[in-house]
Amino acid sequence: MVGSGFGNIFKIPELKKRILFTFALLIVYRIGVHVPTPGIDRIALSAFFKQTAGTLLGLFDMFAGGALERLSVFALGIMPYISASIILQLLTVTIPHLERLSKEGEQGRKKITQYTRYGTVLLSIIQGFGISVGLESMTSPGGAPVVIHPGWEFKLMTVMTLTAGTAFIMWLGEQITEHGIGNGISLIIFAGIVVRMPTAIGNTFRLLSTGDMGIFAVLILTGLMILVVAFIIYMEQGQRRIPVQYAKRVVGRKMYGGQSTHIPLKVNTAGVIPPIFASSIIMFPATLASFVTIPWMKQMADAMRPGNLMYETLYVGFIFFFCYFYTAVTFNPEDVADNMKKQGGYIPGIRPGKRTADYIDRVLTRITLGGAMYVSAVCVLPSILMTKFNVPFYFGGTALLIVVGVAIDTIAQIESHMLARHYEGFLKKSGSKPKGRF
Repeated sequence: MVGSGFGNIFKIPELKKRILFTFALLIVYRIGVHVPTPGIDRIALSAFFKQTAGTLLGLFDMFAGGALERLSVFALGIMPYISASIILQLLTVTIPHLERLSKEGEQGRKKITQYTRYGTVLLSIIQGFGISVGLESMTSPGGAPVVIHPGWEFKLMTVMTLTAGTAFIMWLGEQITEHGIGNGISLIIFAGIVVRMPTAIGNTFRLLSTGDMGIFAVLILTGLMILVVAFIIYMEQGQRRIPVQYAKRVVGRKMYGGQSTHIPLKVNTAGVIPPIFASSIIMFPATLASFVTIPWMKQMADAMRPGNLMYETLYVGFIFFFCYFYTAVTFNPEDVADNMKKQGGYIPGIRPGKRTADYIDRVLTRITLGGAMYVSAVCVLPSILMTKFNVPFYFGGTALLIVVGVAIDTIAQIESHMLARHYEGFLKKSGSKPKGRF
């Protein structure tokens, strides 16, 4: 049943073309991860990263898809773009010009996207320069310098290389979003995480074969992973449905309305955006601090490592903030209430207009609290596993939430293409589509 559903994908030429285009650009991205930045001693850099495993650099490297550990042309990853997006969205709320642009439809969106690109290049230059300075002071455990010929030539070359790499990743993501399937930026992060999973699984089996990890512990870990994935899928599909009734009205000789429907409010309206944004904000200053020798900045970098109380507290705080912020940006109860009123719709027991907007806003605020708690719980799981149970690889949390969330969104887009062309979706055919309701 599921196999035949997947087979229908290749019966739709446009969908087939979009999927193949997406895969092709993701392959280009993975090739770029292995293109080295000039002037680096690879052996010394690899030795340095081995001693920083499980720290903030390891977390940053996860988002960069392993490019930071190799210091490839894509070492900065897509984080400068995400940081620029955060800044632009925050400024949209405070600067009237940007707020007007956000309400001007497609043209305004293109202008804000252009500003985001400029911000990405600026942040890439700043981060690239900070990394180049930090690299010159880095040595391997054996004392070998990471940079072969330090100096301004190396700094300028590194800044140009890393900035160009991030700009190219940004372009790849935009092309996937426009001509491929799914959200390009999310899929790039998704690809970087997924390619590391076989290595993590291989390390687990190696620890099992050497006796460093017992079979019972592996079974518990596997069971926990399955439960977390099921929990994430259930919560991502969960929604609160607000009933809506449309009054009957006569236009000419035809009668319209009279039907009942609902407004589906997702428990996690913001999706994977909050943990990505939160990680980006926390990692930016702490990563720069880890490259310098100033004592107080070193102390800050140590305090901001995953597993420490300050890191986890800030992480959860930022997740809560972005859950509410991104939900407020993407869903406006007043617009929904106005549209319902114009079309003769109303929520039973609630007066149309402001009362309806207030009711929707109150419901949305409550379920967003539950969504923020769920996202926070899933994202702090890896720190608990590493610090309390000595799990030997970076399990779950943010990475698992991104992988499952992006997979669900991409499958939903594929299914919408299939249903729009009168093909049954492969999820519905198998009866496995979750229908969580809150």
